[in-house]
Order: sequence, then structure tokens, then C-alpha cells
Amino acid sequence: MEYRREIDGLRALAVIPVIFFHAGFQAFSGGYVGVDVFFVISGYLITSIILAEKEAGTFTLVGFYERRVRRILPALFFVMLVCLPLAWMWLLPNEMRRFSASLVAVSTFSSNVLFYLTSGYFDGEIKPLLHTWSLAVEEQYYVLFPIFIMLAWSLGKRWMIALLSATALVSLAAAQWFSLLKPEFGFLLLPTRLWELVVGVLIAFYLADENNKTRSQFAGVLGVMLIAYSVLAFDRNTPFPGVYALLPTIGTGLVILYATPETWIGRFLGSKILVGLGLISYSAYLWHQPLFAFAKHRSLFEPDIGVVLALIVLTFLLAYVSWRAVEKPFRDRNRFTRSQVFGYGAAFSCLFIALGLAGHFSDGFESRLPADALSAHIVREHEKQITEAGCKLHADGFHVRECIQGDKSVLPKVALVGDSHAQAITHELSEAFARNRLSFIPYVKPACPQFINMPLSPRIREALECNLYQKEIEKEILRTPVETYIFVSRKDNPLAEPTEQNFSAFEAHLRSIVALLNMGKKVILVYPIPVYKVYVSDYMAKNLWFYGGQHEMIVEGKQAFEKRVRYFTDRYDAIGVQPNLARVYTTEVLCNSAERGQCFTQMNGVPLYFDESHLSNTGARLLVEKIMQESVR
Repeated sequence: MEYRREIDGLRALAVIPVIFFHAGFQAFSGGYVGVDVFFVISGYLITSIILAEKEAGTFTLVGFYERRVRRILPALFFVMLVCLPLAWMWLLPNEMRRFSASLVAVSTFSSNVLFYLTSGYFDGEIKPLLHTWSLAVEEQYYVLFPIFIMLAWSLGKRWMIALLSATALVSLAAAQWFSLLKPEFGFLLLPTRLWELVVGVLIAFYLADENNKTRSQFAGVLGVMLIAYSVLAFDRNTPFPGVYALLPTIGTGLVILYATPETWIGRFLGSKILVGLGLISYSAYLWHQPLFAFAKHRSLFEPDIGVVLALIVLTFLLAYVSWRAVEKPFRDRNRFTRSQVFGYGAAFSCLFIALGLAGHFSDGFESRLPADALSAHIVREHEKQITEAGCKLHADGFHVRECIQGDKSVLPKVALVGDSHAQAITHELSEAFARNRLSFIPYVKPACPQFINMPLSPRIREALECNLYQKEIEKEILRTPVETYIFVSRKDNPLAEPTEQNFSAFEAHLRSIVALLNMGKKVILVYPIPVYKVYVSDYMAKNLWFYGGQHEMIVEGKQAFEKRVRYFTDRYDAIGVQPNLARVYTTEVLCNSAERGQCFTQMNGVPLYFDESHLSNTGARLLVEKIMQESVR
């Protein structure tokens, strides 16, 4: 296959937005589309090589997989090796446990599946190997595609193109559907990304015919403009990768088709700087996420702009080193034979799998931490208590008897309703109810803030699931003898202004409260819980581990907090005095009582929060004491 400099230049245009997106630059809010550019390039290059070898009669599966191993694994495993000591020195046990799982997933080409099952791409969690999801997609594609070519080759190119086109259309339709109803699946998994790779495949089939060579100055420029628009205009809320992903993929296709040394865009992409960046783009992609992630893990606060820029420079310096010292040598068949390449790949895969399993089953090597730091770190058990709290909604409704909390032998006359903030107090509320020979039903679900019908949003599936959950609660009100409803949900966000959607949802929540009161039900309103900008438990543990506790406790002025949530508290207050209405003021337990006091995050060295907003068992215990004073009356 003839070398095309402009493709390396296009790689540079793909990797730079991804790096700046993960660096946190708002101007590159859609920088994640650089991965889509890579997918199209990959589909084109791989297919071009396979077609050339099939025509020449030299194609073999072993040879194909050898090239993939030489291209992908040496630099990837080198970066993973460097990550190991950094993880050992800087990751807390829960972080180390998740990192260990990712070691196993990367080594088995399934990290996209892991991140889909455990979190997502935009969830805000700092994962050093998050970016390997795209490598997993490509590796899964590499397993299937050459086999398809071998099986379908006898049908002829027209039939192969027809089958591939149909597959791409089905994949695109699935991507659009999942981007709205199950965005994590749509973003991370092969079935909804396959069409982007096939775009490159079809371009390779087209250009393989010498009669199809075309020239256009405008089309190549338009392609770059479509990519640039996607980078600048898209953001985390853009439903992706459905029809919106057509812009960067079509843009990439136009560049591949029309950028030649004779065109403006071809000469631009073929410039020495862009080609040089393109040559090291794979290593740069591998390095940038671990550098950003470990810098954040090592610091108590977000790195400043100077640190971020230094990390970007370091990314490209390390990329050049690993390209020169690792990538190039392993691609040289005179230096490393096929058996050596496969042997090293298998050996390092086994090493990372073994280390990953050890880290997972040892709960993140807890013994690394000093005793005081470990005691401040809220670990796996509380995380499990939060995620498992709540009454699950089945196809035939709630199985109430299975999810009663407190004294399970007592008929529940209380229901806890809310989102993950309610989940965080469920365990302690259950303990308190059991001591008082009472029980309750936990109608709690993450991202389902209160007893309302959520307006539709870019995350339609989340809203629909919440609406179904809340509608089932409405039915249960008429079926069960519940007399008291406790409402707990998140309303405070120090990182963002309240939106119209928040306000309309809250107004619906208020109407549901009035309706319950009119039905003769008792309602206990828990006022907003303070929310912080950092993970409190992690901050405390790292402060003790890295700095000997020299940094101050995280606090916030009580007045500042009350001002931020005034919209919600004023409307709770406006309901007025009702005989069946009780209010629990969180500031009475989580803030100093002085007029200009502060809201605090720890008590006697024990964190009151599990992360930035969810109460730990200690914090929940304080709030539950107030709730019990109202619920047992």
C-alpha cells in the first residue's frame, strides 16, 4: 500500500482535540470526536492492506494479527508498566481496585465492556486507563473483520460492499437509539461504533479501484471544517455516537478521499509538523490520559493551567520517546521475530492479569496506607451499601416484601423517597428503625431526585426509567398502608447554576407533596444537604497520606450554602405550617449553629461524606437522628 503523508497529518488533527478535551479546555468540548476520526482512519488503512494482500494472494490471519500486535501492544504495555508504580504510590484502595480491574480488561481487549458495566465515559471519575476503551473497540473489530473478508471474498466485492453497507446502517440506527436511551452502551461498545469503522472500510474499497481516483480542493477543506465544527460545537450532552457522529466521520471520509499532495488540504496535512505529530499520535494518545489522571490523583485539588500545559508538553515528549524506543523497534521484523512478538505479548498480558486480580481481591492493597489515612478512607463496604439500597422495580412492579428495611417483621408504615442522597442514608435509617421496632420501604433510585415526573433530557433513558419508577410509587400509595413519606434528594450543586429543568421538576415535586398532605399522609421534608467540589473522604485520606494532615478541613460558609439553595428552601417554607408536615433542617446537624458559622465535612477526624455529596454512615447517622425525632411521633 502506498504511504500517504496526509493520513499521518489527519492523525495529528485527531489526537490533539482528544488531549485538549481530557485536559479540560472548554473550547475543545467536543474533542472526544477525535476517536471517531481514528476509527475511520483505522477502517480505511486496515482494509486497504487486506485488499492489497488478498489481490496478491499473500494474506494470512497470522500475518494480520502479527501486524496488529506489533502496532498496538508494545507501546500500550510500556505505558501500563509505567503506570504500575504511580498507581502503587498514589491511588487509594478503592481507586487501586478499579485500576486493577482495568489492567485485566485492557489485557483481554475488553476495557470498553468494563467501563460500560462499572461507570461510563463522562461520569467524572478519574481513570488512568479510561482511554483504552477505543483500543478495545478496534481490537474486537480486528478479530472479526479479517474473518469476514476471508469468508465473504468468494462472493465478490459488490456483495461484500452490500453486506458492509447494510451492517453500517444497522449499526448507525443502533447508535442513534442507544445514544438517547442508553448512552453508555452507545458510546463504548462495538455494535454502535462499528459503522464508523465501516465508513473507512467502504472508502478503502472505493479507492482500491484505480478508476475512482478523484480530485477536489473544496471537499477536503469541507472535511476538515466538519471535524473542527464537531470539536468546537459538541459537548458532553450531545447525544453520541448517533446521527451527530456523521459530521466527524463524513468529514474524515472526505479528507481521506480528496486530500492529496496536489490539494491545499493535502499539502497542509502533509506538512512536516503535522506528519511528525501524526507519527507519534498513537503514543501520545496512550500517554495523555494516565498523565492527567495521576496528576489529579496526587493532588488534593484540580491541577492549575500551568500544570496542565506542562503535562501536555510531557505527553508529546514521552510520545516521541516511546515511538522511537518502543514502537519502531517492535515493528522491525529484523529485530523481533514473530514468535518473540507473540511471546512477549502473551507474557505481559499474563503479568497484568495476575497483578490486576491481586489488586482486586486484596481490596486495592490497603496495607500500603498509614493507619490514619486508611481509617479516613471510606472503602468498599459503604460503596456497596449505597449501590444496593433501594426497592428494585420489576416488570410486575415493586416486590415490597423483599426490600423492607428496619424490623422486617413489622408492617411498614413509612416510605423513604429520593435519589442517591436517600440511598446514602438508607443503611443508617434501617439500623435506627430496627432499634425502634419499625420498618420502612426505600423507594430510592440514583438520578431520580424526588417524587416527580422528570422532563426529558439528552439522557432520555434515565428520565424514562425514573418516570416509570415514580409512577409505580403512585400506584403503591393506594395499595400499601404507608402513612409517612420521607423525602431526601440532591438540590445543591456548587459547580453549576440550577437549570429550568431542575426548577420545573421541583415544582412538580411540590405539587406531589401537597397532594399527599391532602390525602392525610404525613410528609417529612429533608432540606438540601451541602455538596462540595472534592471527594471528602479521599481528600482526608490523601491529606494524611501525602501531606501529614497539614491542609485544613474542607468547610463552606453556612450563609453561602443557604444562598445557593434558597430557591428550593423558600418553596419548602412557602408550603406553610401543616399538621402533617415536618421539616428536617440539615444545617442543624451539618453546619455550626453560629450566625456566620460554617458547614463542615468531618467530625473528630471521621469524614461525614463518602464522596463530594453523599453522606458517610457517620454523617448519615447525624441526619437520621433528626429524622427519627419526626418519624416516631
